[in-house]
Amino acid sequence: MNQHKLYRTIQSLTEERFRTDEQLLSHVLQHIITNDEFPIKGGRIWKLEPASGTYRLLRQYGDMEFIDRNFRIRADQYPPFRDLHKRGTILATETNRYLRRKGIRFYSATGIGEKSIWKGVALFQYVLGINADFLEYDRIYALNIIGNALTVALKKRQIEKKAELLAADLDKAREIQRSILPEHQQRFGNYDLYGVSLPEQIVGGDFFDYLHTADDKDRLGVVIADAASKGMSAAVQALYVSGALRMGVEYQTKLSSLITKVNQLVGRAFSPEHFISMVYVELTDSDRGLVLFVNAGHNAPILLRAGTDQAEMLQSTGHILGPFPNARYRADFTLMNKNDLLLLYTDGIVEASNERQEMYGEGRLLETLRAHRTRQPKEICQLLLEDVQVFSRNAVYSDDKTLVVIKRTK
Repeated sequence: MNQHKLYRTIQSLTEERFRTDEQLLSHVLQHIITNDEFPIKGGRIWKLEPASGTYRLLRQYGDMEFIDRNFRIRADQYPPFRDLHKRGTILATETNRYLRRKGIRFYSATGIGEKSIWKGVALFQYVLGINADFLEYDRIYALNIIGNALTVALKKRQIEKKAELLAADLDKAREIQRSILPEHQQRFGNYDLYGVSLPEQIVGGDFFDYLHTADDKDRLGVVIADAASKGMSAAVQALYVSGALRMGVEYQTKLSSLITKVNQLVGRAFSPEHFISMVYVELTDSDRGLVLFVNAGHNAPILLRAGTDQAEMLQSTGHILGPFPNARYRADFTLMNKNDLLLLYTDGIVEASNERQEMYGEGRLLETLRAHRTRQPKEICQLLLEDVQVFSRNAVYSDDKTLVVIKRTK
């Protein structure tokens, strides 16, 4: 038989949908037994019980006296199964008295699947046993091909199962991450706000939040943060910090103390290289437009003045969160007047690159913000993101992108 054709034949048999590995192996065994190119009387599938080094009879087919269901053979008492790891397929004369009474005299055994180490010996996950009145030694090559094709099929099924589980876990993670993001639009006193976060992967390390306290309706916390790591690790950090902030605002009245405590929690929970940058802005419902803020090593928010069209940057007032457990954070303040804009953003915005490796940059961001400053926060957010996405559409690398636009309307 053509060896390549044989491999493709077995491969095609395994591409059907099977609920279990055992069903797949049984289907292939039945096909082999009914194939005229193999002088086969019957066949069996044995499954390893790794804890005891015992092979249990799983399935049997063909013109032969059937063996008792779940009959077992210990590998250390049955050299052919014990030595399979050396050659993959062996031809042997049956020595087990019970099996000889069942009419098995001459047989082949082929190892299938992953190997487990038992008492220093590598044992295959499954063994395919074939018996016939006579088996030529050149059939060893064909049986090895069958064993290899089935091993590949089982590994593929295992990978697919893991992928399905991973996809389910990622879906759950995505839902959890969505749960920590607020509604995009928010109105508070004299302010309209709009925020959006676009993870580069299924989940990301950027987040923003609007934080209310049950006992104080005159303040609104607005936070934007960016975890240094990527993917699932970053999402875990974002979830952790978001939860800490939500709990903290209920008990902490002083902004600098709140951020100091969160920094200590992050330092204990994560390694130093898994740091987080963050800006916390506290809006107050007052005619003066008082805005308190703490910038923990994050991109400086842009405050665009309506009257002069000048931009002010809310510079860092403390270190990134995590690596410096004894760091202290200073709260600063500014005043927002009617129609002033405050833009919070993560580095995925300004570090977005085009095909020439040019970054979008703060200058282009400010220019675009100025061009749309008369619009509402929702429109500004959407137009800024659209401009960044068009700019970086041919880039090889991309990062999470998050924006929050705050506008004083009265």
